[in-house]
Amino acid sequence: MLDTLLSFLDGGLTGASLPWMLLYFAIAAQLTILSVTLYLHRCQAHRGVDLHGLVSHPCRLWLWMSTGMNTKEWVAIHRKHHARCETPEDPHSPQFHGIGKVVVHGVALYTEAAKDGNILDQFGHGTPDDWIERKVYSRFKILGPALLLLINFAAFGVAGIAVWALQMLVIPILAAGLVNGLGHWWGYRNFDTDDRSHNLTPWAVLLGGEELHNNHHAFPSSARFALRRGEFDIGWMVLRALSVLRLAKIRRVAPVLERHEVSGQADHETLRAVLVHRFQVMTDYFRNVVVPVVQEEAQRAGASMRRWRRQARKALAFQSRLEGADQRWFSRRPTLHTVWEFRQRLRSLYERRGVGGEHLLKALQEWCHDAEATGIRALQQFADRLKGYRLAG
Repeated sequence: MLDTLLSFLDGGLTGASLPWMLLYFAIAAQLTILSVTLYLHRCQAHRGVDLHGLVSHPCRLWLWMSTGMNTKEWVAIHRKHHARCETPEDPHSPQFHGIGKVVVHGVALYTEAAKDGNILDQFGHGTPDDWIERKVYSRFKILGPALLLLINFAAFGVAGIAVWALQMLVIPILAAGLVNGLGHWWGYRNFDTDDRSHNLTPWAVLLGGEELHNNHHAFPSSARFALRRGEFDIGWMVLRALSVLRLAKIRRVAPVLERHEVSGQADHETLRAVLVHRFQVMTDYFRNVVVPVVQEEAQRAGASMRRWRRQARKALAFQSRLEGADQRWFSRRPTLHTVWEFRQRLRSLYERRGVGGEHLLKALQEWCHDAEATGIRALQQFADRLKGYRLAG
């Protein structure tokens, strides 16, 4: 009897060796990550895809067991993150909470936000409200992880407790830490979004595609996160496979921006493309106007300007107004100040989206005309390029 008990504690019902337990952990971790990105994120939070019940219900069950998270809470907090991004109201912005706190204590920030009933009421609409959600998943959050602990213990014995502990760290470290923390701190940017989102790597395999965080912030409702040549989104590959099996219906993907050779003024097609691809337009402005102009000014000014090059590029990329030393410094460099002013004028078009299309089109045409009249070559070329923007198809 004692030998049987000791044997069970040592290896559980499976008697699995360490490599098999590690394989189980890796598969289980990926199931958790895919459930978050496909079900909670792309389906529930942003409605970029509809999942069949044969997919969504197992995701809900597994998330309840592997994280204890509630669908409405997760969706509401994430939607508020997008609505209040990089402001004091952002539930987990490293710009305000600090990168260390978001990476290490991201779960605590999530838990604190989940206590706010106003967040759930304002941002949690449209999430499941069926019997099992009300009576089981939301009511007994701790029961799910406890059930998984019993399963692991039965399968692997005492070692199963360690496996369970690692499973409980998957989302706090990989999602709350890497995506919410580093995803707004470090990496590369395809799009000049209004926040500090970054892509962590072009090959988004480990975190279900969530590594492409800047792409997602540029087009939140897109079910596909890989938007550039050379990028790979494993979550999108899974969705495509589910779509073939009729277990998923793709509702939205980011539209493709094309550039045509045109003459004359910007038209309604130009305006539509510019409004839809606002972040791509601002990125193009930074790369094709800001960068070359700063480089030219640096070469002209010599060592004194080279010390300010990084600051100038940062101000021209992120700042909505110039104050103090920045204002004085730019006022002494009229070319850079003009580039900054035209960037702000272009951004102001998006803030006026509520006005009529004819007024917006006239403002865009005036912007192009005035840009061409500045005599700044990079700005003139960009204005000409802007007129040819079109949405594919």
